[in-house]
Amino acid sequence: MAKKSIKGQIGVTTENIFPVIKQFLYSDREIFLRELVANAVDATQKLKALASSGDFKGELGDGMQVRIELDTKAKTLKVIDSGIGMTEDEVDRYINQIAFSSAGEFLEKYKDQIGGIIGHFGLGFYSAFMVSKKVTIDTLSWKEDAKAVQWSCDGSPEYEMGASKKSSRGTEITLYFDKDAEEYNDEGRIRGLLEKYCKFMPVPIVFGKEKEWKDGKYVETDKDNIINKTEPLWTRTPSDLKDEDYMKFYRDLYPMNEDPLFYIHLNVDYPFNLTGILYFPKIKERMAVERNKISLYCNQMFVTDHVDNIVPDFMTLLHGVIDSPDIPLNVSRSYLQSDENVKKISGYITKKVADRLEEIFRDQRPVLESKWDNLKLFIEYGMITDEKFCDRAVKFALLKNTDGKFFSFDEYHAAVADTQTDKDKKAVYLYATDTEAQYPFIEEAKNKGYDVLLMDCELDAHYVNLLERKLENVRFARVDSDGVDRLIPKEERVKPEMSENDRNDLSAVFKAVLPSGNEYIVEGDNLGENESPILITQNEFMRRYRDMSALGGGMNFYGEMPASYNITVNMENPLVARIVTAMKDKVEALPAEADDEKKKDHEAALTDFAKGNEMLKQITDLALLANGMLKGKALSDFIARSQKVVNDAYAK
Repeated sequence: MAKKSIKGQIGVTTENIFPVIKQFLYSDREIFLRELVANAVDATQKLKALASSGDFKGELGDGMQVRIELDTKAKTLKVIDSGIGMTEDEVDRYINQIAFSSAGEFLEKYKDQIGGIIGHFGLGFYSAFMVSKKVTIDTLSWKEDAKAVQWSCDGSPEYEMGASKKSSRGTEITLYFDKDAEEYNDEGRIRGLLEKYCKFMPVPIVFGKEKEWKDGKYVETDKDNIINKTEPLWTRTPSDLKDEDYMKFYRDLYPMNEDPLFYIHLNVDYPFNLTGILYFPKIKERMAVERNKISLYCNQMFVTDHVDNIVPDFMTLLHGVIDSPDIPLNVSRSYLQSDENVKKISGYITKKVADRLEEIFRDQRPVLESKWDNLKLFIEYGMITDEKFCDRAVKFALLKNTDGKFFSFDEYHAAVADTQTDKDKKAVYLYATDTEAQYPFIEEAKNKGYDVLLMDCELDAHYVNLLERKLENVRFARVDSDGVDRLIPKEERVKPEMSENDRNDLSAVFKAVLPSGNEYIVEGDNLGENESPILITQNEFMRRYRDMSALGGGMNFYGEMPASYNITVNMENPLVARIVTAMKDKVEALPAEADDEKKKDHEAALTDFAKGNEMLKQITDLALLANGMLKGKALSDFIARSQKVVNDAYAK
């Protein structure tokens, strides 16, 4: 028989541990229910183990489950199990003796860990005091001749322990909600916490009764409402599962999402324990990526959906579940980053993902190609941010051209090296980012027998830089960044002979009719008699780094610079030749030793000539129009001028 009711003080050196618990765990206090249910599940699992080993010879009965009972009128919550229970000595050892020397030392050492304190120091039970003004324990051990014990505490270091009326094996913990925790005195709130933290625990969790729709309302039935699935998919043997099982599990986890592209079943027991299932989701709007969709479990108990310190950053784009008892869940994030087990697990997951993608590339190439557009962001992000993954991905990553054909890196180099190698022995990979906007440039390249890749992902500016480092003797050039012959120069080009004054005059005349607000670099070149009079392009380097800056590439000074355009004037074009001749006839050549006054007069004469030359404005506007740069009044003036040209030609 239990001793007469006794009183005592909980074994801590601090005057009062409970304010410490409430203050430093307040933001995470909803985990009290997870901790209490986890303890109840542990007690149940331990009894099953004792029965399996033959140490427990009694009947397990039908009650090998955890029951949660909420009494909203009494404002109490009970967590009840039929597990191993506790003797009076065990209550004294496990509940009354909290093993740390002082609260001051404790808080100083773990001050940055907030929600990670519970559990790591055996404080799981004491999380109950974050929401309770009083907690009682009624328990009866599985051991023969054990007596039922009751323990109670009102949130001070003092407790009372004595005999209990409990007649069945197991433990019943009763929480009397505090005033500032009455939000938990709600059926919907408790159900939500159970579904969040206990959805896959290995022992049935019962909360209330199932309900059915009857006579226009939901009514309770006699059937227990079990809120969890005790054998989730990741705990089962992969060979026993079919694709449909994995798809159904995904829909259960993410009911509003489309079916995923692929999945990976993780299962390892050495040198650490890890199970789980990861899914590759469809990414429609490429940068509208859902993160925090991987749930981390510890022995089927939900811990967090923030796994950014456990898997590489690019892996957070995946969805699914990871379950491992070997990850130190109750420590700070900074500790996680340096923990050797975490590093091993991170490396293993990266390897398994790369293995799976390489397997699909090797055995299901058409499937990979059909899903590449939805998968590309993930692959590129991984290659850019994780060197080990990048080294693996060069074997299975694909390149897609503007005709929709796919190539591996090796295949593409073999396809274009003969025709697209420049005078410096580098293979030039031309690429477009928008097939509509860059159509004329793409067609010009194709007419030369060149191939053009499609690189329309937001990460491609960074990705191109990476590939130029990874692939030997390869250079990328956006198809509209220059004339195609200058993008892949086969020999040294012969520049037109022009004096410095002539170059300056040419630049001044064209700048006078170009839109303000941008920077222009005007140069004359020999592009061919039948080529366009003007070519407007943006420098490959500057444009690429502006794109990287816009995406947060750490090069913000590029993003702050005004847009710069290269204006290449084709000196061999007949129209340009006529304009240059007219300019020289109209504007007197500037003497070599001209003073400032003469220079001003000369510049004014160039501007007057440019503003009054319809042909100059027409060919410039055509080039601007081809680049989507002709807008507003300038566009209206161009249309009117074009109509006049057509009318005049028709009249003749």
